[in-house]
Amino acid sequence: MPHTKDDLPDALYSAAQVRGLDASLIAAGTPGFELMQRAARATWRALVRQWPTANELTVLAGHGNNAGDGYLVAVLAQRAGWQVRVLAVGEPQRLQGDAARAHAEALSESVFIEAWTADTKLRGIVLDALLGTGLTGEVREPYASAIAAINASGLPVAAVDIPSGLCADTGRLLGAAVRADLTVTFIGLKLGLFTGDAADVVGELVFNDLHADPQILESAAISARRLGANNLPLLAPRAPTSHKGKFGHVLLIGGDRGFGGAILLSTQSALRSGAGMVSVATRSEHVPAALARIPEAMVLGTSSSNQLMGLLEKVSVLVVGPGLGQAGWGRSLLSAAASAPLPQVWDADALNMLAEEQVKLPIDCIITPHPGEAARLLGISTAQVQADRPAAAHALSKKYTAVVILKGAGSLIASPDGRLSVCHQGHPAMATAGLGDVLAGLVGALLAQGMNAFDAACLAVWLHANAGAQQGKSGRGLAASDLIPAIRQLLEEQAPCLK
Repeated sequence: MPHTKDDLPDALYSAAQVRGLDASLIAAGTPGFELMQRAARATWRALVRQWPTANELTVLAGHGNNAGDGYLVAVLAQRAGWQVRVLAVGEPQRLQGDAARAHAEALSESVFIEAWTADTKLRGIVLDALLGTGLTGEVREPYASAIAAINASGLPVAAVDIPSGLCADTGRLLGAAVRADLTVTFIGLKLGLFTGDAADVVGELVFNDLHADPQILESAAISARRLGANNLPLLAPRAPTSHKGKFGHVLLIGGDRGFGGAILLSTQSALRSGAGMVSVATRSEHVPAALARIPEAMVLGTSSSNQLMGLLEKVSVLVVGPGLGQAGWGRSLLSAAASAPLPQVWDADALNMLAEEQVKLPIDCIITPHPGEAARLLGISTAQVQADRPAAAHALSKKYTAVVILKGAGSLIASPDGRLSVCHQGHPAMATAGLGDVLAGLVGALLAQGMNAFDAACLAVWLHANAGAQQGKSGRGLAASDLIPAIRQLLEEQAPCLK
């Protein structure tokens, strides 16, 4: 799994913002070539730590500053007695400025440099110094072929700053991308390293700020914040005299015929995540199963929205959508919920009916779309959502004036005020049904306990992802209900019930 270390900074930047930081550091007195040397030293140290018995390096270099980093790493490896080759994919005569100076230093150190061809055999550790963060369009030749050769080599691969072909802003693969075992990135973490396709290509991520002036970093604009154990919004401890009335009453609405399991998963999740009281409105056929599985919940067998009216006046938070369906029963219940002046979490079929404009989203809502649902809500394709997940999350938040949880690898939480958080934790074993239902119930429980919408969404996504990572260690066959006790444990570790 990538990003195995959680000692990374919180701030995430766009490629342009990092270029601005670089320019600010140079303007403040640090020469650009000195920054390049620091990047090369950081990369070299990371290589040696990762592969301590290695003694051969093949650098594939383009014709930008990323290539300059690669040439200087080659110099360090040569001085350490490694066998070193640089394969120039970009023409060295096109190098300019600091990158040209790095190439000249490699020549002066007698580093072996030759033009890359498709027949060139790669050896040792392969260092990707091809394209860097400036790439925005699709990868073109000869770089696409060079990337294919790296990926087909079966050799250990390290990337300088970002795997070539991965968009630094969106995490989208730009046609082709290097699949790195190790990525060493500098100055500021790029947002694209943490969402979209990034987890497939980044490998272990090592960060070095190149001794940048902290004041310059702190004053710079950022694109998002990374969620980690050290920066989570937390629930306050409970007073010894606490009672259930202080921690909210969640009503979960859903579970049409054939979909009873979804609403029961959400209900169990809300109960185990600390809501003071939990009620569920579902089809009458599901009442016996609900009472048998979750006797602590108050269960209302519901045939029409009229039966909800009295209950809506007594609860504090709604979770609407798990197993709701899009037939008349679900539409009726969703319409009743939409008219209630309560904080709400909308998921699943509630979002599909919202996309069809069958109902209007009330204020103070959190919506939890997966990419397909996000596409329907925005009137675009799923591929377009995945091509720029941060933009899609912001667009949804603006369109619906709601906090948005855009699920998927590198889940994003967007607020109408422009804030964006990223959760990169998780496990591929989480690719199974029902996990969204668990998340929806968890978000509702945190809202009921007094958290604001953005904080509740951030904490819920982090708890959910890390519970999945924890349970995913056992491999395939993860069930959504497996997450619920793990979420409870993590919540207690992060925010103990008692001081």
